Amino acid sequence: MKIALLFGGKSGEHEVSINSASNIVRQLDPRHKLSLIGISHDGVWYLQPDSLAASCREDEAKLQIRTDCPQVLVAPGKGLRVYGNFGAADLPLDVVIPVLHGSFGEDGTVQGLLECADLAYVGADVAGSAIAMNKALAKRLWQAAGLPVVPFEAISHYQWSEQQAAPIVAEAIQRFGWPLFVKPAGTGSSVGTAKALDAASLQAAVEQAFKFDTAVLIEPFIAAIEVECAVLGNGQLQVFPPGEVAPTATHEFYDYDAKYIDPTGAELFIPARLPAEQLERVRHLAAQAYATAGLAGMARIDFFVDRKNGAILLNEANTIPGFTEISLYPRMCLAGGLNYPQLLDRLMELAIERHQTRRQLQFTNR
Repeated sequence: MKIALLFGGKSGEHEVSINSASNIVRQLDPRHKLSLIGISHDGVWYLQPDSLAASCREDEAKLQIRTDCPQVLVAPGKGLRVYGNFGAADLPLDVVIPVLHGSFGEDGTVQGLLECADLAYVGADVAGSAIAMNKALAKRLWQAAGLPVVPFEAISHYQWSEQQAAPIVAEAIQRFGWPLFVKPAGTGSSVGTAKALDAASLQAAVEQAFKFDTAVLIEPFIAAIEVECAVLGNGQLQVFPPGEVAPTATHEFYDYDAKYIDPTGAELFIPARLPAEQLERVRHLAAQAYATAGLAGMARIDFFVDRKNGAILLNEANTIPGFTEISLYPRMCLAGGLNYPQLLDRLMELAIERHQTRRQLQFTNR
């Protein structure tokens, strides 16, 4: 197939995206024709030279984003178009793999662009991506469906800036006690997440979180086992053996460094060290959460298992999970019998299947 791999991007997870994309290049079946599109920090798309992918495969060099290359623009209804000294040329594609974690990649914005361009793409659609990225919205949907979630209070930037958030903060302290966790509603990889031990650190944590999003969640600290579950599919789902993330002594919780920078930041156990009935319950809840949020292609569903009472609580869904060497999603799929190249091929098949289904829809009454 003719594939475009989108990586980099404007979000705080730019480097994570590069690491994920580098690993995908090495694992992708070389029979496919691969076009690398690097997105700079300021959001410009550049078609990278073929030598970059070759170097990544042969020398295990990490991908870079060169900005001295032809630019790529989206042509509505026509796909992607490359502009350079030679003029303009269409970029023939069968499928796009967006490896863009966080804002401007996992939140429905790129998905909308690719829909307008009439291109098949891997992962959830516009609505599913936007819902999963907004942790408050996703949790409200799951609550409405009767699914157990980590309790939370949400604050908008308007409420905070207009000094209308005091009752919400007071309610969170009264409901949850100390310590509290503060996180932006719409980021991934624990970007902007902080632990608050008192009023002063809570104030600082909320202000820091608002640097990354216009809504912030306050949640209780739960002494829990962190469990993740890989889900694959459009209608008929594959739910893989859940994995457990156990941060090492160098990390208080599974933060950005533990996930992507420090190779010894966490121990990973597949399957998770839970009784069989809890493992099955996690898989069942993961499938329900996936369907309720309208997800497709793939997602990693994250849970907390309360050490005190064994309660299993939904935390969040990641529609473009990490694909780095230490990422749990592909490792859970491998534990379920699907190796990395097979996983990538299956994801592209699902993308094309959904695109073909959508193409059959009628958008006018004529």
